[in-house]
Amino acid sequence: MGDNIISLAINSTFSFSECLWFLNRNYDDCMHSIVDNRILKAVLIDEKPFLLGISQKPGSLEIEILAGEPDSETSSAVKTYVTEWLDLGRNLQPFYQLLNQHSQLSYMAEEFEGLRIIGIPDLFEALCWSITGQQINLTFAYKLKRRLVEKYGSQIEFDNEIFHIFPSFQVLAGAESNDLRAMQFSAKKAEYIIGIAKLFTDGKLSTEILMSLPDLEARQKMLMSVKGIGIWTANYALMKSLKEQSSIPYGDSGMLQALLLHNIIMDKKDNEKVQNFFLGMTGWESYTVFYLWRSLAKKLPQV
Repeated sequence: MGDNIISLAINSTFSFSECLWFLNRNYDDCMHSIVDNRILKAVLIDEKPFLLGISQKPGSLEIEILAGEPDSETSSAVKTYVTEWLDLGRNLQPFYQLLNQHSQLSYMAEEFEGLRIIGIPDLFEALCWSITGQQINLTFAYKLKRRLVEKYGSQIEFDNEIFHIFPSFQVLAGAESNDLRAMQFSAKKAEYIIGIAKLFTDGKLSTEILMSLPDLEARQKMLMSVKGIGIWTANYALMKSLKEQSSIPYGDSGMLQALLLHNIIMDKKDNEKVQNFFLGMTGWESYTVFYLWRSLAKKLPQV
């Protein structure tokens, strides 16, 4: 096997097809491409840019470094990145046991078997994305993200195509609000994104700072002290970046719609019933939300 090809063993339940489904939902996501059942993604590994091609092999993922200059540490770092991004180290069997105890949700353990939370390893990117998506539809949110990334992000060219890397907080800390507004960001969202970039630049917010806090509640509280971050944004970022397993994005329209469709709630405003439902999914709330989102893309079985 060549120096630019890395084999990552899959030691637990994982569905590459479900992973591809999530990454290829007909949205204009500029952060990756799917070509011939292979994921092409530009990433920073130890602050160096690489283009990765990820495909499935029996019992493993094959990761090819298509662009970039690897060194002796790159292979291990790439494995760590992909493992964290695709949440490959988690045993899903306890979650499936919980699903099987729930009559409305038990089908998910079989139909979505191997679906894992596809993360956003960079906390700054996760926060920017969740702020971008506040109170607008996903199609428009992806358009805004593309405009932001194309103007402020870095890129790798390969086979006459451009692959993008999300802008650094240092770059966005120096952005002008009017430039973001020209991209159709609202004045408030432009203010929030630039403000958060400055907090990261000043060392006042980071993954390390959040992880040093004692529990989920403390992390939520710190994030919600930042202008522009409410409970939905905080929980989404914690779920996608820090892989918090008990993050519930309260008020999320997709989650509430799925709960309605499964007859778990009868009213989207019934917060008490939502909370009571998640009490039965303790420790797996984030995965439950992710599978509820997944369920919206397919016809539900009769239960």
